[in-house]
Amino acid sequence: MQQTDEPQEHFHVVVNDEEQYSIWQEGRPLPAGWNATGHSGTRDECLGKVAEMWTDMRPRSLRERHGEAR
Repeated sequence: MQQTDEPQEHFHVVVNDEEQYSIWQEGRPLPAGWNATGHSGTRDECLGKVAEMWTDMRPRSLRERHGEAR
């Protein structure tokens, strides 16, 4: 494993109203419509959390519409 003296960037896991997930660099203001989930860490840690949490890639509105049609 390569060691580096550079500090690792930290990120937040964020979610929008359609329950779509992403990561956002710590210290930057969140874009409109996105909210922090409370999970933060390195880029890899946050991407792992997104993969764990975001199991259905369809937007919430589409999932709800699909569920109502049944």
